[in-house]
Amino acid sequence: MLNAFLTMLWLFLLVLWFMLLFRVITDVFRDDSLSGWAKAGWTIFVIVLPAVGVLAYLIVRGRGMGERDIASLRAREARYQAALGGRAASQAEQLDRLAALKDHGDLTAEEYQRAKAKVLAG
Repeated sequence: MLNAFLTMLWLFLLVLWFMLLFRVITDVFRDDSLSGWAKAGWTIFVIVLPAVGVLAYLIVRGRGMGERDIASLRAREARYQAALGGRAASQAEQLDRLAALKDHGDLTAEEYQRAKAKVLAG
């Protein structure tokens, strides 16, 4: 039983390690403030000496990782909103439109229920 627990523990740590490694490499390439040489240097450092490289990256540049993630998500959300061009409607507006279509006879009761479930699911 202990052997199975230790195997699962090591497997969990291995998966955790790879997630951290890919997160660092993703952050290196996402950061626009780094030059190409700096990106190449960090990548080589992380690949050649993975444990030291990842820990050094987290110590030196770890504080900005969260800030870069937030900035990236905000930029993505802004692009999404710009692409919608004000077409985004709230759930209440969408449900109101569906009810109007059903009342007008354009939707059957079954179609209305499916569309309503889809809107409420998000």
